[in-house]
Order: sequence, then C-alpha cells, then structure tokens
Amino acid sequence: MADQFMPNFIKKRAFLTPDRPAIHFEETTYTFSEVNERAFRIAGQLSGYGLAKGQYTGVLLKNHADSAFIFLALQLLGVRAVILNNRLTAEELIWQMNDSKAKFLITENDFSLISVELKDAIPDLVAVEKEALFDSPFFELPIVDEISLDEVCTVMYTSGTTGHPKGVLQTYGNHWWSAIGSALNLGLTERDCWLCAVPLFHISGYSILMRSVIYGMKMVILDSFNEMKAVETIRNEKVTIMSVVSTMLTRIEETLDDSGLPSEFRCMLLGGGPASKTLLEKCKSKQIPIYQTYGMTETSSQIVTLSPEYSFSKLGSAGKALFPSQLKIVGQNGVEVKAKEEGEIVVKGPNVTIGYLNREKETSEKLINGWLSTGDIGFIDEDGFLYVLDRRSDLIISGGENVYPAEIEGVLVAHQDIADAGVIGIKDEKWGEVPVAFVVAHTENGVNEDNIIQYCQQKLAKYKVPRKIMLIDEIPRNASKKILRRKLRQYIENGKS
Repeated sequence: MADQFMPNFIKKRAFLTPDRPAIHFEETTYTFSEVNERAFRIAGQLSGYGLAKGQYTGVLLKNHADSAFIFLALQLLGVRAVILNNRLTAEELIWQMNDSKAKFLITENDFSLISVELKDAIPDLVAVEKEALFDSPFFELPIVDEISLDEVCTVMYTSGTTGHPKGVLQTYGNHWWSAIGSALNLGLTERDCWLCAVPLFHISGYSILMRSVIYGMKMVILDSFNEMKAVETIRNEKVTIMSVVSTMLTRIEETLDDSGLPSEFRCMLLGGGPASKTLLEKCKSKQIPIYQTYGMTETSSQIVTLSPEYSFSKLGSAGKALFPSQLKIVGQNGVEVKAKEEGEIVVKGPNVTIGYLNREKETSEKLINGWLSTGDIGFIDEDGFLYVLDRRSDLIISGGENVYPAEIEGVLVAHQDIADAGVIGIKDEKWGEVPVAFVVAHTENGVNEDNIIQYCQQKLAKYKVPRKIMLIDEIPRNASKKILRRKLRQYIENGKS
C-alpha cells in the first residue's frame, strides 16, 4: 500500500487558525501562529548543530511551553525524538541512548549534571541545553512540508519481561489516528481546552500536544501536578478535559468542595489502571465525570475507553475499543475465545505501533498481521466491554508510572552479594502500588535492607526503588524457572497475619 501523506501538522494548523490560543503556560498564552514561529526558529537553530531529517535525537526536558516548541521543531525538521523520562537515573538514560543509537541530546540546565554523565559515557554525543540553543544562530533550512503517516515521529521506551526497556516506534499516523479515535469518542467542541498535568515524556502528555495541534485546541501545561493548582487552573482557564491517573484523581476529589467543577468541564480521562468503586462513588457525588481508559505506549495513548454512563453498570470495565481500533481475546492456541472467557488481550488499529526500535525479533513476536499481543489477561462480556484481569508481566503501576519487576530483579542480581531476587507490587494508599523485593543473599557475604536500597537508588529511578527488602532462603520458581509471584505474595500475607 502506498504511503499516505498529510501536510506538516503544526504548519497546517497555524495556516488554518493562526489566532486561536494553542498553549497556555505560567500566565502566558501562545497562539498557533506564535507556536509555529517559535518551532520554526528552534528548528533553524537545531540545524546549525547538524541535526537533520531522519536522525534520532534524545530529548530530556521538563513540562514547559519550551518543551512543546522543541517537539514541534523536531517535527518541522523530520527528526525522530527519543523522548526520555526525566525521572530516570543517568545509568538508565545512558542505556536508552546507546540502544537507540541517538548521537544528539536536547536537554536543559536543570539536567546539566546528568548531561555530563551522558557525554562521559557516550564520547561522540552532541548535547545542547535549551538555554544555549535559544541563543544560537538561526540557519535557513528545508522544512518538512508534508509528512508520511508511516514515518516515525517519536520513540518512547517501555520496559518488559526481559528487564531491558524497548523503544516503541510511534508514527505520525499512530498519533493522528489516536487523536481521531479520541475525538470520535469524547466529541469535540470549539470551546475544548485540555489540561496537561501529566509528563510530556509520557504518551499521556505527548498525545495532548498532538491533539491540540490536530484539533486546533488550547492545551494548558502545568510543570508538575498539584491538586490545588489543577482545580484553580480548571476554573480560571475554562478547562473541559483533563488526563489523570488514580492517585491524581483521588487528590483532586479530596480537594474539591461541594461546589464541584465548573459546568463547562466535560471529563477526567482516567488511565494507568482502574479506579476503585469507592473513588468512583465519591466522584459521582461531586459530579466529576470520569472516562476510564485502557491503553499503553504501544497504542499511542488510549485504545479502549469506558464512557461515564457505564461507569457503574459496567464497573471494573475499561470499555470498548475506540472507533478506528479493534480488540479480541485469544486463548493459548492464538484462537479467539467466546464472550466471558479469559485469555490474552490483543489489539489492532492505525494507532498501534509498527514495532520496536532495533528489535526485529521482538517486533515479529509481538505483532502478527497487525495484531499486537499486549500480554494482559482479560475477557469481553456479552455486550463487548473489556475487563482487564491481570496486567502484562506482573506490571506494577505506581503513581501512574509503569514498573516492571524484571527490570528491578535484573539490577538486584547484578549486586555481587545477591544470588537471586524476586519483585512484586503491593497496595499503597498514596501511590496505588509500590514494589517490594525478595532477596537471596550469598551465604559468605551479608547484605541488609539499607545497603540494598542505597544500591537500588544509584541504579533505578526513585519510583522503581523497592519500598521494602525481604531476605529469604530461596525464590520460589516453577519447572521452567519462572518466579512464582503468588508465593511471594503469600510470604507478605503470612507476615501480616
């Protein structure tokens, strides 16, 4: 099939509605015309550093209007952004930069210490901080006037069963169809305004930027989440939609008084795991509309969404696949099962990734005839609603961040005094879940909880560091050496009883 081409998104949007508000950040509102002009200037400055179409560049930035301008500048250049999670350690970021083979890094002063570590580890890396970049000379450059929907726009790393993260390839078509699928579900009005208090380095945040440009809709960026600030911003900026995870929603609900949210507010788009019935009931009593969703980095944001009218009649469901997308449940033989039968959730659609960067084998295993194996277990009821029962690879979701046990286990067993390790998630009132590690020490060397945690803090992002270390004699495994995590859970249950 021939490539489908479209005009460059930000150029076209600035041409169609130049004077509409595009981005609001810290008391300043930029129109689409101003956003396009800033992105164009940054693109010319970046080209002076040798950045050109088709290259991969790491991007390590905070939530800021500047970050949005830089992302759009990269689209004007046709450069593929490897979007880095700024909560990771230098060691984790070095691994991702090496894996992506990116020879360029765009960052900012606040990350200068990490930038130095990255340059030391990757000698030919060209790193530029935005403050220096914005003072650089402008060079005339060939702007990408039209984009192929099959062209890679962004890469975001997601961990997996191997313990090493994989770079998910997200095309312009993936972002386009994600925006269209969302609009066909949520609806779209000229008054819409989306609050982004989630990180721009997550697909949940980056997808809001793409929707803003595609819809011609104002997005409001917060540098970080604060429930008081979020409620105040919803009121002051006439926000109609906000993306949240359960921990954020809980804090907003607790902050809100009986006056609730303004009448123009349309919905909280809730990702990162289902909400409890208690939370849904509290939100209902304060008339906070919730759309529960299921999605992942590989689906460029939500692919399944539950509308508010079903939030109680279909309690616990993630909803139905969005208009452009499909889902089915398959058994171990790969054949689709009947309604209410459990199996693996597989999804398909133009918003689903084309694969993993430099990972042909894993791509061919996970993507078959366009169907992506999620690794999640679930069922579809007789009305077509999806219920997610067990998350992929025992995934832990802590404060909206994905934490994979295998990644933590890999770090633990690399410690010279640790013979084996197993990790599970346990419930936590504040974060939803937190990781707990079980460790088998080498008999000749003693290790304790404190020094293991200190070791993890050097190697892992803060949210991945186990909250508790339990020293045991043996990690329970089955015949094929897979960790029996349910037995690890029993240790905790027995310990509590």
